[in-house]
Amino acid sequence: MENLLEVAGKIKRIEIQGASNVAKAGIKAFAEYIDTTSFSNKDELVSYMMKAKEILFKTRDTEPALWNCLKLIIKTVKEASFESEQELKKLVWDTANFYINQIKDAKVKIGYIGARRILNGMIIMTHCHSSAAEQILIQAHRENKEFQVICTETRPKMQGRITAQVLIDAGIPVTMVVDSAMRWVLKNKAVDMIITGADAITSEGTVLNKIGSRLLALAAAESHVPYYVATPLLKYDTETVVGNLTRIEFRDPEEIWKREEGRPPNLKFENPAFETISREYIAGLITEAGIFAPELISLMFEKYYNL
Repeated sequence: MENLLEVAGKIKRIEIQGASNVAKAGIKAFAEYIDTTSFSNKDELVSYMMKAKEILFKTRDTEPALWNCLKLIIKTVKEASFESEQELKKLVWDTANFYINQIKDAKVKIGYIGARRILNGMIIMTHCHSSAAEQILIQAHRENKEFQVICTETRPKMQGRITAQVLIDAGIPVTMVVDSAMRWVLKNKAVDMIITGADAITSEGTVLNKIGSRLLALAAAESHVPYYVATPLLKYDTETVVGNLTRIEFRDPEEIWKREEGRPPNLKFENPAFETISREYIAGLITEAGIFAPELISLMFEKYYNL
């Protein structure tokens, strides 16, 4: 339990960043916790799994990839035909490793599929840090396509700097702009497409991504620039099918202005981490299953995962 709580704390404090990294760390901690428990039958094991699931579910408001993987592991155990502790623990580990590999494989497939949309001479814009979006750009570069990337700083935590560093290290030309220059870029530079990631996708095809993403999508629509979202299917929030809303996470004001920097004591803050992008502003979701309209996410997820 100690390691599970430690990982949960790191996820909550955003010491583990990126939906894929959060999911992989959470799944591993979940499996390790189950491996240290002792139980006499499957029902007792499931009760331990539900306890661990609840701890990880409460860490963040917007982590459907982790939630889906934990649900799928529990579903697999519930459907198992055996009861012994050794066999069930092995099943948990095997299933956990399967979904960790699914996350890794999905990113590779997304890279190959998305790279086909990139042509020589293109200018591509992105916002925040997405390993799936990065994979597309890196794969296109590996295919000897010549293009440029414009990325935002992505305040307040400056995740755009991570994107810039990764792409520069891969040999891709990158230009950085402040977030408030999004519309200016689209009006003054010949941007061919936008590719961002996603933190969650609802049953209606609405995408939740880093704050600023909707502003970028609106500016893209104004300038007739296609906006693509690179995302594994596991980012689909299955709870939205039954009417639950994906919650927007609000983060510590310290991200915006630290106390030791002379922040006025009575100053109030709003620090939403994400915002929604309506499906009408999205040209397509780039997933491991191909590129399709966002409103098809529910059908595609069910086809692949049957959850």
